[in-house]
Amino acid sequence: MNEKEKPIIVSIVGNIFLGVIKIIVGYIYSSISLISDGVHSLSDVLTSVLGYIGIKIASKPADKSHPLGHSRFEPLIAFLMGLALFFTACEIGKFAIERLFSKEVITVNIIMLTVVIISIISKELMTQYSLYVGKKLNSQILIADAYHHRSDVLSSIVVLIGLLLEKFGVSYGDAIAGIIVSIMIAKVSIEIIITSVKYLTGSSPPEDFYEIVKKEALSVDKVIGVHDIKAHYVGPKIYVELHVEVPSNITAKEMHDIEVEVKNRLEKLDNVEKAYVHVDIVD
Repeated sequence: MNEKEKPIIVSIVGNIFLGVIKIIVGYIYSSISLISDGVHSLSDVLTSVLGYIGIKIASKPADKSHPLGHSRFEPLIAFLMGLALFFTACEIGKFAIERLFSKEVITVNIIMLTVVIISIISKELMTQYSLYVGKKLNSQILIADAYHHRSDVLSSIVVLIGLLLEKFGVSYGDAIAGIIVSIMIAKVSIEIIITSVKYLTGSSPPEDFYEIVKKEALSVDKVIGVHDIKAHYVGPKIYVELHVEVPSNITAKEMHDIEVEVKNRLEKLDNVEKAYVHVDIVD
């Protein structure tokens, strides 16, 4: 099991456990909010499984059918997970609106509150773990999965607020909070979708990336100029192509060594997968 897979496995096991517990307790005490929150946790199992499959496919080496590797499968799965998160936001919003107009009153006890608090703490720990590994490895799948955990944290907080308000005789506070939370989750899901589309369509990296490439190339001995820098995403990784200028009084071997040195330095930059270097002789 590699480092990318561990947070996904934790997600699957944790969501199954929390989802089942919340549904059982919700069913026993007739809490629609707890049952819905449990279903939300179990829905995260599906997205985590999709994420695990995406990581396994993306880590496959290049082959005849995918000569540039399989890295684009990762943002593809992240895109699907972003859509799933958006629909989750819609469901939470729908549920919150229904609760807003519902007159149902339930009896809240310490067991229900304890389950929700445990869920909030557990899911936030899972969020931080997935975010840490996702940012460390630049994995859009793990980052998307982390925000799925965060959506569950927020929905559990809504349930906790709702249960506390129910306990003190107020039946609409959780519904208003739920609408706010659904908007927040929808915002995150749209950001994941936009980022994934950027990676899938081979868009250019930020402008400052080009300055970093130019500076790195010019730091190589006997490189006197750089032009025609091109860069685009292949999945979450960047492919770079550039021309470096060298003086005409150097040998063919020196030209080759310069090409290799520039290539090696660029491929050591964060997120750079491949660098293609053309050497131009100038007077």
